[in-house]
Amino acid sequence: MRVAVVGATGAVGQEILKVLEARNFPLRELRLYASPRSAGKTLAFRGEELPVEPLPEGPLPVDLVLASAGGSLSKALAPIWAQGGALVIDNSSAWRYEPQVPLVVPEVNREKIFQHQGIIANPNCTTAILAMALWPLHRAFRAKRVVVATYQAASGAGAKGMEELLRETHRYLHGEAPVAEVFAHPLPFNVIPHIDAFQENGYSREEMKVVWETHKIFGDDSLRIGATAVRVPTLRAHAEAVSVEFAGPVSPEAAREVLAQAPGVEVVDEPLSKRYPMPLTASGKWNVEVGRIRKSLAFDHGLDFFVVGDQLLKGAALNAVQIAEEWLKGPLGA
Repeated sequence: MRVAVVGATGAVGQEILKVLEARNFPLRELRLYASPRSAGKTLAFRGEELPVEPLPEGPLPVDLVLASAGGSLSKALAPIWAQGGALVIDNSSAWRYEPQVPLVVPEVNREKIFQHQGIIANPNCTTAILAMALWPLHRAFRAKRVVVATYQAASGAGAKGMEELLRETHRYLHGEAPVAEVFAHPLPFNVIPHIDAFQENGYSREEMKVVWETHKIFGDDSLRIGATAVRVPTLRAHAEAVSVEFAGPVSPEAAREVLAQAPGVEVVDEPLSKRYPMPLTASGKWNVEVGRIRKSLAFDHGLDFFVVGDQLLKGAALNAVQIAEEWLKGPLGA
């Protein structure tokens, strides 16, 4: 494969390079593209230093484009790349809600990969991490209502978000007042219930992404979902507290058994031994961690659980590479 990474110098772009290398993705040429100010830099890949090129306006001379360079750029250029013969797997929000563009988490809706018209969308990180735990339970027991509260790391705002958290924490610890440029308010020692723009219904766009995208990925608009998205002062890996009402009785033991068999999921659920999902343990991990699985006190047929996944990996770079891997394998049974 001839592969291009667009936005190669960003936080997700650099993770894509690491994932391609770690998973030994089959490629014979790798082109790295970024903004003109990044042109001339080099990035390490398989023992070599590869140059970063300025992104041209026309087609790219590759078979596969892994794009993570923002929505406006992808909206303008992804059709051009696709028309030039490349499959585009886009990590921005530009194409997620277009009916003709598959929105894919391979463990959930792999078959949609083969319905593409040149572009496949990667879901929002929060949705992808939730889907990994919710889908196997939904498939086994049919979820009816889902209430999610997120604890989203600075990495959700990219490299600049992580840099701001580290810089402003340092300022705070040295007696200076932290300031906010990337986030709505200073993040150190704070939590901010505000991610993305607020909508007319009072929910933020980040919260509505969980609703819209879960419906599309699951192929089920009947699932009722409410979310509260909160930015917390962790560096990477998003955490989510999830309450689910099911169509019938479900025990924590049955849920653990289902989740233990689910690809990409690691059950970490020994609270008496202080083992449960945390950003510190999930960071850098391909699997999402699920734990604190318990019977709901609010729903008759309900469960509460806690899921944590690396926002830069399953929430972004890893999922994109997995889509490409499955695309290369072809449809099941073909």
